[in-house]
Amino acid sequence: MVMIEGSGFHTLAVDLARAGERARPLAETVVQKVTADVERDAKIFAPVDTGALQNSISRQVSTGADTITGEVGPTVNYGAFVEFGTSRMAPRAFLGPALDRNGPGFEKAMGQIIDKAL
Repeated sequence: MVMIEGSGFHTLAVDLARAGERARPLAETVVQKVTADVERDAKIFAPVDTGALQNSISRQVSTGADTITGEVGPTVNYGAFVEFGTSRMAPRAFLGPALDRNGPGFEKAMGQIIDKAL
């Protein structure tokens, strides 16, 4: 038989709630910064013919009750064809390399937020 002492659960729940309150604005700042960096790098990596693809790359950060979402991408309808290629055209990735460049910094910053909040 396993006995679990439950008296510390309320304190733990309060501590975790406070950590979330402290971490949320920091996490939002990180998402804003990383999406700006990904947007910048995607524009640098995007192949340029007319400049329409490059000029269409933008970012958006949305916050919900329990989420922070960052999106970066082109608005031109052929962006995915350039990124992934087609049966007649080799891929010329620009978003993937931008994410690869900025992913480690995102992970590190979010890890620091978790360490600081808890």
